[in-house]
Amino acid sequence: MKRWIKRILTILFVLGLAGAVVYAFLPKPIAVDLAHVETGNLQVTVEEDGKTRVRDRYVISSPLAGRLRRIRLRPGDRVNPGQVLAVIEPADPELLDPRALAQTEARVRVSRAALERAGAQLKSAEVALDLAEAEYGRAEHLVQKNALSKSDLDSKRMQKRTREEEVRRDRSAEEVARFELEQAQAALLRTRIHSSEADENAHFEIPSPPITRSGLVFHVLRVVQESEAVVSPGTQLIELGDLADLEVEIDVLSSDAARIPPGARVLLEQWGGEEPLEARVRLVEPSGRTKVSALGVEEQRVNVIVDFPDREMIPPSLGDGFRVEAKIIIWEQEGVMKVPTSALFRHGDGWAVFRIENERAVLRSVKLGRKSALAAEVLEGLALGDTVVIHPSDRITDGVQIVPR
Repeated sequence: MKRWIKRILTILFVLGLAGAVVYAFLPKPIAVDLAHVETGNLQVTVEEDGKTRVRDRYVISSPLAGRLRRIRLRPGDRVNPGQVLAVIEPADPELLDPRALAQTEARVRVSRAALERAGAQLKSAEVALDLAEAEYGRAEHLVQKNALSKSDLDSKRMQKRTREEEVRRDRSAEEVARFELEQAQAALLRTRIHSSEADENAHFEIPSPPITRSGLVFHVLRVVQESEAVVSPGTQLIELGDLADLEVEIDVLSSDAARIPPGARVLLEQWGGEEPLEARVRLVEPSGRTKVSALGVEEQRVNVIVDFPDREMIPPSLGDGFRVEAKIIIWEQEGVMKVPTSALFRHGDGWAVFRIENERAVLRSVKLGRKSALAAEVLEGLALGDTVVIHPSDRITDGVQIVPR
């Protein structure tokens, strides 16, 4: 009896040891992260850094040579219309010599020609705006009669807004040209010698430009020359601008810029506030430039100019030259069946995922549509509600058993 018990115990021990060895060599389920195929909003974006800038920047420069008094203004100070920005005193007799006088008279003629050219450009832009407004009005009437599509109406609206911006730009250019002419004429009057005896106390005051547009408020952006110094004609002194009239300059790759349509929606993030700011693409500049990246690679870059639809939307804390992270939406659609891009990997000439079937990973080839940084549109290969593996490692193969992490 004892002999049989000993044999049975030996057999059970051998069987248990064999079972443990077999269990140790059996493939164990791999813990993975899972996601579901779902429908929702898909955005295809171009994401780059940008910086704000004042749309209409006024650079106040010295119209003549002389000694500049110390400028008391500081960046951020508000400037009233007609306020004296800088004062220039005669430095030596050469300030009033015939050569300087002739140069100032020539500058007046150049400024007058520039004003005439700016006026002609403004008239041309106003005529184009009248035509765009008329076409937009006719398009609205046709849409009400269902004789024109809404997309054509949107196109007419975009043309109208573009013409309005062109009129605004040319009007600003005319204001700058008029101000420069006034400065040149004032300098001519000051430099003209009316008597043989020079006035040692004579000085020339540079006023702020006149405000001709409603709502325009000048602030000092930068004081280029603060200390007292002898300056020559054209020396930059102060930069003025309206901090409530900002635009954003975004530096993008030329290959991305070719896909950005005018009027595209833009989300500005990481500007310092909690909520992103919404803007619209006004212009994709037609000329690119070569820029060397941090890795030493030459890239072709293009500036994309973005406008705020409403000046009231610009936060008062946002200033000139502030950094923002821009997300330019070049395609957007609701109700798209999508899968996380982290679940996709290359398989042959296409894309594939590991779909979960009966707690096993099954290799499935998929056909994709639009693709963003986080999700991709699924055209074929998956169904709504399917579960897929995200971030699959090299341990995941077709048919391997998995367990959710």
